[in-house]
Amino acid sequence: MAKGKKTPKPVKAVKSKKVKNVKVSSAKTSRKNAARRSAATPVRDKKATRGFQLSSLAPSLTVNDLAQSMTWYCDVLGFTIKQRWEHDGEFVGAELHAGNAVLSIGRDDWQKGRDRVKGEGFRLYWYTGQDIDEIAAGIKARGGTLASEPKDEWGMRSFNLEDPTGYKITIASER
Repeated sequence: MAKGKKTPKPVKAVKSKKVKNVKVSSAKTSRKNAARRSAATPVRDKKATRGFQLSSLAPSLTVNDLAQSMTWYCDVLGFTIKQRWEHDGEFVGAELHAGNAVLSIGRDDWQKGRDRVKGEGFRLYWYTGQDIDEIAAGIKARGGTLASEPKDEWGMRSFNLEDPTGYKITIASER
């Protein structure tokens, strides 16, 4: 152990300890609890069944051409700019909003090479209560191109887009 660093205290095997809202317990206790839950009927206590809970998700995309992407996300799709980020007076990214959804985009600094492919094996799914056909028509009217026309599939009405950098997006609504 490096000089000046404290040795962490061991966790007791039978007791649990809360540290910054995270329950820490031993492996023995966790195995006992898992076995007890799997052997019992479904747990009805909401607190007992809660695992990792998110209140929102805000993906951040690195884009090839920030100005082109800003135009596409704001003028074609309809996002609004919540924050603009600058570094040494240069525009480097933004936080965009559409309803309750948040999307951050930032320019690529090319430190990982200019041949880096983005968006491969990745798709954003955005869900809305709005009319999918109207959204698609509005995007096309504002100069956007759809990767696929609206269709009914899997109990949803959806269409696909590809942003200027190559990120794939599906916009869907329950039918």
